[in-house]
Amino acid sequence: MRLLEGRYGIARREWRLLALLAARGALSPSALADEAHLDRPRTSRAIGTLVAKGLLERVPQPGDHRRARVALTAAGRRLFDEVFPQVAAINAELVGALDAGLQQALDQALVRLTQQAERLNAERVQDVRADRRAGGSRRVRPDATGPR
Repeated sequence: MRLLEGRYGIARREWRLLALLAARGALSPSALADEAHLDRPRTSRAIGTLVAKGLLERVPQPGDHRRARVALTAAGRRLFDEVFPQVAAINAELVGALDAGLQQALDQALVRLTQQAERLNAERVQDVRADRRAGGSRRVRPDATGPR
């Protein structure tokens, strides 16, 4: 969304993380990635960027300093409190193009598609792993005989 990037220097992925932390409180990076439906490496990079911007902080867990939770800083909370009403107004204006019946149908369709995507992901991704040590993120085919 241009409002976020142009006016506030925040990418959509970063906004998603800020909004989740504002709504749910401090989370582990893994839980935050799961809640945001993002992969862990991208979430980790976004967390690092937001920490560098002073909007998030890593809070070490008592008794295990290897583990940390991520939380909004005071600056992160102020930014969220300023931006959220603007984003909500834009979303309301966008959805306002639909009557109540279409809004309900859209909501139901999105819920079903999300459930289907989660089911398919759980069923099909178990046997697919990228071999990133081999220099790429493409799936390694067991029948590959070498470079072509």
